[in-house]
Amino acid sequence: MRRRKMGGYYRDHLVGSDLQRVYELANPRIRQYLRAEVENVASQVRGMGRILELGCGYGRILGEIAPHVGRAVGIDIVSGNLRSATSYLRDRRNCDLALMNAVRLGFRDAQFDATICVQNGISAFRVPPSPLVAEAIRATRNGGRVLFSTYSPRIWSERLDWFRAQARAGLIGALDESQCTDGTIVCQDGLRLSTASGDELRRLFDDLGQRAEIREIDGSSIFAEVTKRETPPRSR
Repeated sequence: MRRRKMGGYYRDHLVGSDLQRVYELANPRIRQYLRAEVENVASQVRGMGRILELGCGYGRILGEIAPHVGRAVGIDIVSGNLRSATSYLRDRRNCDLALMNAVRLGFRDAQFDATICVQNGISAFRVPPSPLVAEAIRATRNGGRVLFSTYSPRIWSERLDWFRAQARAGLIGALDESQCTDGTIVCQDGLRLSTASGDELRRLFDDLGQRAEIREIDGSSIFAEVTKRETPPRSR
């Protein structure tokens, strides 16, 4: 079987309506997880002026957050997702969308009150995690919030069932069941998605001079929650 390139998997195979179909296939426990994740984010950005979502997809999370903030900006590397998001968010007048790489943001420093990257974007984006986190920090003002989330191991069986449903629907390749273990999803066509532990998330932020509070939400998400602090310049 021909292997698909990792970095282009979502760009080539899960775009727009297909990506929406992924969420329609979610089992009840995964739907609960998705709701709890959004509610946690909304509770922390409510009343803020300008927030940024990395990897906004078709606009699912942005649409939930927009009513609570002044301006909601979403970026994605897939133009097809942004076309779907434009339609999905057509009634949200305070949303802006841009085609952009999350590790090379086209924004000046400290432009946002909060920057979020949720639902395991730290793995799903298929980019080195440190530059991804560094860009999120850079784009956020001092005193603003940076929120990253990944899956809790306690939802592994439901998450695996969700990916099986996606495979049966032809949205992703058949799962390599012998390799799907310890939080890692592996498909026979090359897709591989891992997760990050709370300790790994904490170390990522520590290495960048930021302190992350690690919290488990709903027994399904692990969040790294940061209030950005100014870091002293490095000595030369």
